[in-house]
Amino acid sequence: MAEGLRLEGVRLSQGERSLLEIDACVPPGTVTTLMGPSGSGKSTLLSFVMGDLAPGFRAEGRVTLDGRDLTGLAPEARHIGILYQDPLLFPHLDVAANLAFGLPRGGRRAARRAAVEAALSEVALEGYGPRDPATLSGGQAARVALMRVLLSAPRALLLDEPFSKLDAELRAQMRELVFDRARVAAIPVLLVTHDAADAEAAGGPVIRL
Repeated sequence: MAEGLRLEGVRLSQGERSLLEIDACVPPGTVTTLMGPSGSGKSTLLSFVMGDLAPGFRAEGRVTLDGRDLTGLAPEARHIGILYQDPLLFPHLDVAANLAFGLPRGGRRAARRAAVEAALSEVALEGYGPRDPATLSGGQAARVALMRVLLSAPRALLLDEPFSKLDAELRAQMRELVFDRARVAAIPVLLVTHDAADAEAAGGPVIRL
């Protein structure tokens, strides 16, 4: 079986304008970085991989994950997680409920609560479960967003410039946290960034668009 995330003959266009053409393989536990100017189609490519390509864009080619063709599958059936520039935590839920949202449906309440508490402990946020997300710092919110994605047990992870709004120290910490968790979970990661330091920290291939 072909493991990892594969983009085979992918071509994206908008109207008559060709945006990009790409073939790539992202093995489990590694990070492939996409770099290129604004408007080159980087975020659009992530949308295509997620299965939510916006109207007005056209795509050819296919995406496979661990040998499974994702063509035609709904986003929730693809088992792919994504992190954006903003944490996008639900403002009407506390931190614990935000994390619980990432867990698969069902299961015993005590087990779900234990999973949430363990996730908070993993990112040094013990006791933060009852907190309003609006009271979190940028770095704390980013850690909660990451753990929410990981609790959903994704089989691949997409990163759409998730470090760009953090200060230099937090940026380095979050890079290390995200890349380490991906390696431990042995999931392929596709990173979009404008920052060469992100690509260097990722340590994998860099594709320039």
